[in-house]
Amino acid sequence: MAGGQTGVAAYLRRHRLLYGDTLFLPGGAPMPGVPSTPDNPAEPGQLLAFHRKIENCQNCALGASRNKFVFGVGDPHADLVLVGEAPGAEEDRLGEPFVGRSGKLLDTILKAIGLSRQSVFILNVLKCRPPDNRDPLPSEVAECEPYLQEQLRLIQPKLIVALGRVAAQTLLKVKDSLKDMRAQTYTYSGIEVRVTYHPAALLRNPNFKAPAWEDFKAIRDRYLELTKGGPSA
Repeated sequence: MAGGQTGVAAYLRRHRLLYGDTLFLPGGAPMPGVPSTPDNPAEPGQLLAFHRKIENCQNCALGASRNKFVFGVGDPHADLVLVGEAPGAEEDRLGEPFVGRSGKLLDTILKAIGLSRQSVFILNVLKCRPPDNRDPLPSEVAECEPYLQEQLRLIQPKLIVALGRVAAQTLLKVKDSLKDMRAQTYTYSGIEVRVTYHPAALLRNPNFKAPAWEDFKAIRDRYLELTKGGPSA
């Protein structure tokens, strides 16, 4: 019974962080307020308000060790969202995901497919840096994933790109290799997901650049299909 009470308390704590005092009942309408849907998009500023609501989170031990909470950057109503696993040292220092050499490479790739950091949204599953850049723990993902899901609910993208094996495995709850995941299409929270290399992996091993470029050309074509009715000529 005690374990059940703890689980309920954790659920209610996360629910309050996400929605305030609004309680959503299964099968019924929320009172007060209505969640965003494709026919009822989030209002401008809601993503910023959500950022301010959770930026002081202390739900796991990473909250005590971080320098800056890394919420994410980009267009709050982007059709394409790119997801990494967690902030690194530079991201933790600056409070922005995918900066430094890997961030510059990601910016170059986005430009090559006709996009930019300002036209997409870039974030991580975890909002705080794990010590020594280790992989996220399941308990940390459990605390942070509701934040990711709320970000996606507010942004309402048409396509998610998981950057790297760890991000994809964490997001999709699979243990497949990156090679196998790159060849498949997944869904997360009802949104189509594609998987490709993390920019840092391309810097470590230039041999990955050619297959990564093939991935991003396919991502570009699918993005255009979803947003404009078809790929460019």
